Amino acid sequence: MVVDVRDAYYSVGDRAIFSGLDLKARRGRITAIMGPSGTGKTTLLKLITAQITADRGQAMVFGRDLATLSRGEVYALRRRVGMLFQNGALLTDLDVFENVAFPVREHTDLPEPLIRRLVLTKLQAVGLRGAADLMPGELSGGMARRVALARAIVMDPEVLIYDEPFAGLDPISLGVIQRLIKHMNAALSITSIVVSHDVQELAAIADDSYLLSAGRIAASGTPAELRASDSAAVRQFMTGAAEGPVAFHYPAPDYATQLLAADE
Repeated sequence: MVVDVRDAYYSVGDRAIFSGLDLKARRGRITAIMGPSGTGKTTLLKLITAQITADRGQAMVFGRDLATLSRGEVYALRRRVGMLFQNGALLTDLDVFENVAFPVREHTDLPEPLIRRLVLTKLQAVGLRGAADLMPGELSGGMARRVALARAIVMDPEVLIYDEPFAGLDPISLGVIQRLIKHMNAALSITSIVVSHDVQELAAIADDSYLLSAGRIAASGTPAELRASDSAAVRQFMTGAAEGPVAFHYPAPDYATQLLAADE
């Protein structure tokens, strides 16, 4: 087991984010983490990369309890993990080549010829070797996401985490990223964790799926098993229904009373 979150509780102020969360990511598989906005998907990524610590419970990565690690051990663990940030997060003052080379320069003392070969190999893998000299501002959204993916794999990580990889992409770019996630996982023999609310896209690539709701895992299994669930919350999310356990309106006072009070 690469990631094993056990009975995790985490709150921000009086607001509970996780209330007994259990989740596992198995080696060599693509694990999808889904859920409506505000259910803690990105917070979960912070938990399993040791950016935050659970109030109760455990977050185990590579068999180590993250809460017990020293700062040096946390940094060493993070070097085994690649991250594709939401919207790519490229460094705008560096060209494509230097964006991909950045982690290598920061964490190794490799000679320049080897760095060049490594970067070009990763850019070739995402189809953008010819864009090595372009600046981030010259890239389309899909190209920027692929450069960010090349940067995420340049250190040959054991685990690759994707935070909303499909957000804002046109159908062609989305399809390219979708195929790359599947291809990279198989070709590099890595473990992938994909956080997204795009149900159809995740169903096409995920081996295991988890649906977050109300601070817990509402359902887990293969995408087909989630689609067949008889849970109202699961059905609402998987079908995109407006009505269901997840309310459209944030809790508020009576509408008419509030409008009348505003006129006074």
